[in-house]
Amino acid sequence: MTDPVADVVSLLKPRPSIAKQVTGSRQWLVERTELGSPFYCALLEGECLLTIARRKPIRLEAGDFVLVPEAFSFTMNSLQPPPRGSLPQRLETSPGVFRLGDPDAPAEIRAMVGHCTFGSNDKTLLASLLPDLVHVRGEERLMQLVRMINDETGDRRTAREIVLSHLLEVLFIEALRSVGGSHATPGLLRAMADPQLAPILRRIHEDPAHSISAESLAREAAMSRSTFYARFQSEVGVTPMEYVTGWRMALAKQLLRENIAPAEVSERVGYGSASAFSVAFSRHVGMSPGAYSRTDAAA
Repeated sequence: MTDPVADVVSLLKPRPSIAKQVTGSRQWLVERTELGSPFYCALLEGECLLTIARRKPIRLEAGDFVLVPEAFSFTMNSLQPPPRGSLPQRLETSPGVFRLGDPDAPAEIRAMVGHCTFGSNDKTLLASLLPDLVHVRGEERLMQLVRMINDETGDRRTAREIVLSHLLEVLFIEALRSVGGSHATPGLLRAMADPQLAPILRRIHEDPAHSISAESLAREAAMSRSTFYARFQSEVGVTPMEYVTGWRMALAKQLLRENIAPAEVSERVGYGSASAFSVAFSRHVGMSPGAYSRTDAAA
């Protein structure tokens, strides 16, 4: 059975960027702005505060894991932050190992922190289907995965990049598994917890070439068109046909990057003719399928 969450993570193509070990003592603060890249943290010992833009501070405890698929600005700091305006104390004691706060005081927190990138050209669309914050407590599997990523990052073993990419995919999926349900923010995870919407999403992913309309999806979900439309938009965050088109275009981009001819791509993503596909693709992407293929090949 097709799994839309796995499909999205696979198309996002998370790639390794930075992984580091961090210890801190007394008063310390780390601030990052305009990252636009996924961030994760596993707190091994101690407590601290994480504040993401436009959200209330989250108190993290030992055993907590946090994933932010697209973090633009955030701060992490000791429970008692340093005075406003004071210079941050940050020391790299060895490659990939950082000390925050007073370097001479006993360490009060220990964490593993990482950033990664998305290889997909549709990362904005795909990341929007995921929760904007994942906070999990007491999941040892997540802690083990972060340890494995940190260990692999610190070594230069054969096929290191492939191993890290697969570990990151597993980390994302394991984190998303832990927070699925109706309490999630609007997006794919929340919709997959809806017994009437989940089969619809699976079918969209399983057979994007099939003729799809809001009316046919509503009939399949056993709802009136208006009820289905409102529920889908409320749970997923976009309208049914916006989701269908977005997913088809994400698949089309991937197929074009694999050097599949536009005529074949149009059939595989549900367009009756190459010309109809070209018009839809150009409207969505801003260039024709052929131009997109040439631009990607040059890049």
